[in-house]
Amino acid sequence: MSTVEKYTLKNGVEIPSIGFGTWQTPDGDTAISSVKAALEYGYRHIDTAAAYQNEQSVGKAIIESSVPREDIFVTSKLNNPDRGYDTTLKAFAKTLEELELDYLDLYLIHWPAAASQFENWKQINNDTWRAFEELYKAGKIKAIGVSNFKTHHLEELLKTAEIVPMVNQIEYHPGFRQQEIVDFCDEHEILIEAWSPLGTGKMLDNDILKEVAEKYATSVAQLCIRWCLQNAVLPLPKSVTPARIKQNLEINDFTISDEDLKMMNELPYIGGSGLDPDKISF
Repeated sequence: MSTVEKYTLKNGVEIPSIGFGTWQTPDGDTAISSVKAALEYGYRHIDTAAAYQNEQSVGKAIIESSVPREDIFVTSKLNNPDRGYDTTLKAFAKTLEELELDYLDLYLIHWPAAASQFENWKQINNDTWRAFEELYKAGKIKAIGVSNFKTHHLEELLKTAEIVPMVNQIEYHPGFRQQEIVDFCDEHEILIEAWSPLGTGKMLDNDILKEVAEKYATSVAQLCIRWCLQNAVLPLPKSVTPARIKQNLEINDFTISDEDLKMMNELPYIGGSGLDPDKISF
């Protein structure tokens, strides 16, 4: 098992530097077994969301694991239809109920309300964030943040926010660094988390990445995870295969050279989800 280091968020809360993602992991036995395997192999950071419809199974796995709750960093996210002040408070209560937990370590607005869908998008995001701040002040969440927020969404939010988001979870992988957002977040001490650090699996077949991985006698998946960490980004790899779950944590026995890191940083777009926060319809 590799040692998992931690990042420190703006409010002093420590967060394990590799998280276990559960996007597209079906509810039920698959989610329970994969999360339990992750915890057994040494992950101490589990990421879920109301929209994934697997919170109940994730919670069950946490309860059934031999790892004490206080040693596990648990993240969930607000579903889009629940944005707004009152609806956020109700949705958060339901998330805790589904997970069977007393508190969350991190809660994120899953997607920003965008101008393409809402004339009052700024107000929706502001009202949602006000509820987040209230839950945080009440001690029900150790850290609060956003997900998929582009620079202009954050700029508007910061005009009224009392507390600056501590995290922004975005799609981030070789060929899709979203550097403008990353730079803005660095400036405001907002930690970047990478969902889909393997580009929804598309990185695994890339010849350039395969060649670099071979050089370090590692897998493309391990290379992408290590690449995130060397760019000071927190990766959230996802797998339901025990061997890969274990392997994705074993990335401390090699370091990508400055030359290879620069080359990977400059790769053109080689695949990803194609989801644009300004254009989503859900």
